[in-house]
Amino acid sequence: MKSVKEVLKSNPGTEVSFYGWVKFIRNTPNLLFLVINDGSCQTSIQCVLDKKSFDQNFLAQLSLGEAVYVEGLLVDSPAAGQPVEVNVSNLKKIGFHDIENYPIQKKQTTLEFLREILHLRPRTNTLSASFRIRSSASFAIHKFFQERGFFYVHTPIITASDCEGAGEMFRVTTLSDLQRSEEDFFGKPVYLTVSGQLEAEALALALGKVYTFGPTFRAENSNTTRHLAEFWMIEPEMAFYDLGMTISLATQMLKFLTEFIITHNQDDLEWLTKFTEVNLLEKLENFLRQDPTIVSYTEAVEILKNSGRNFEFPPAWGHDLQTEHEKYLLEHFGRAVVVTHYPKEIKAFYMKLDEDNKTVKNFDYLLPGVGEVIGGSQREDNYQVLLNRIRDLGLKEDDYRWYLDLRRFGSVFHSGFGLGLERFLLFVTELKNVRDVIPFPRTPGNITV
Repeated sequence: MKSVKEVLKSNPGTEVSFYGWVKFIRNTPNLLFLVINDGSCQTSIQCVLDKKSFDQNFLAQLSLGEAVYVEGLLVDSPAAGQPVEVNVSNLKKIGFHDIENYPIQKKQTTLEFLREILHLRPRTNTLSASFRIRSSASFAIHKFFQERGFFYVHTPIITASDCEGAGEMFRVTTLSDLQRSEEDFFGKPVYLTVSGQLEAEALALALGKVYTFGPTFRAENSNTTRHLAEFWMIEPEMAFYDLGMTISLATQMLKFLTEFIITHNQDDLEWLTKFTEVNLLEKLENFLRQDPTIVSYTEAVEILKNSGRNFEFPPAWGHDLQTEHEKYLLEHFGRAVVVTHYPKEIKAFYMKLDEDNKTVKNFDYLLPGVGEVIGGSQREDNYQVLLNRIRDLGLKEDDYRWYLDLRRFGSVFHSGFGLGLERFLLFVTELKNVRDVIPFPRTPGNITV
């Protein structure tokens, strides 16, 4: 049994059989045309039925979304853009299909409507393309790191540490009374992780180069197009890497993923180009040809101040860059931008202090149309400096005692970063909402499936 993707690559004159779903029906006096897809690729295959060879009642009851089994002869197709089609000798319905209430019809449906039927939306061309690209990106992530001597490690999903220090974490408990933590399952408050970074550092300081790839969680009450409560992060950690080496690795990774998707998902990109009206292949190939502009936070603030723009949030040194600021910087340089050396007060406790004691050795990687997709830094490797930062921020020393031990025993300079998979997928698909690049989005007040 072949997939539709395999059938399309077969030679005319071949007897084929396959399963799929009916995407389109066209009736003529003598022939019935079915367009069928099984999800294996963006391209569907046209199937031609000689109506006199089939029961008329059976044909009349075929409908969109119907699952079918097809047998027939693969032949050259006279239809434009369709290299082959199937002259059907046998067609069977598979399973039950509620014709009256099937919500996906021939008319174009909006992405907003499709978010109300998460379990059915992968059957549409746009969402199936999005999820196939997500699959390719996920495979390419492992390929990239494995080819470069990284070890894939699994870090905890349940944690007692707040990596980002923002406190926006989901509590995990077996109790109804959250005040009695000592009686809870772990004997202390624990949460769903916002990052696997801290534990990955422990592994990097033994194995050299490691990466995690898994779900992370943030209890941020945000309904923007760029935020999810559950999202997937790729987090490499590398011993003996400084900030420059880490930025270089991040650039190599983004280009590797992009090139892999261009190679393996060209038909999906072509469909999304029609849907988004953006020439995706041209955009992505331009990205591959260009290196990012690297600019310090201080320089970026001055560029913003001198831009002549009236920003909603006026840029000022010591304040985080907003989405509107990132957008302007990307337009100003006309390519990807890496912003480095942010003020320590607006960044996490684990980032290594610069010599001026005002900024840290960190970077945010901005991509056109999306903004920040990667945040990374050289990690603070000085025990006393890290301890002082933990105390200054009012974090509990006992929660980070093990993390401090990494600076007590065989401490080395090391670095890492986190790539938000969904943010990257927005860049390569040109879709505008992260809810459309993850199969089952988790957002405030929304968990229907």
